[in-house]
Amino acid sequence: LKDSIRGRGENISSFEVEMEVRSHPAVLDCAAVGVPSPYGEDDVLVAVELKPDASISERELFDFLAPRMAHFMLPRFIRFTALPRTPTSKVQKVVLRQEGVSPGTWDREAAGIRVKRDAITT
Repeated sequence: LKDSIRGRGENISSFEVEMEVRSHPAVLDCAAVGVPSPYGEDDVLVAVELKPDASISERELFDFLAPRMAHFMLPRFIRFTALPRTPTSKVQKVVLRQEGVSPGTWDREAAGIRVKRDAITT
């Protein structure tokens, strides 16, 4: 599968999303994938592996990302998890896509956060 996400009329580079998420000091590694959206196309899900002994909430990570990313790139879903890997240590994004939005995945819309072109509202 391609390593880009088509969401709400925009092409989103998973590489660019992952670069911004990895810039947080508590993040060890991450993977951004598209998951089916009820609005058509995909929503962005970011699976995040935290550094040992690091602590951050999904909302804190979202608030860190909001000023650094275009509104359409901001993840709708954030899940803290150990990333599935191949024997050569490559992240298995296909597994993350198959899992989709699982119980315990934070949903910014369920949290009442609305993202618009010029503003983020709660």
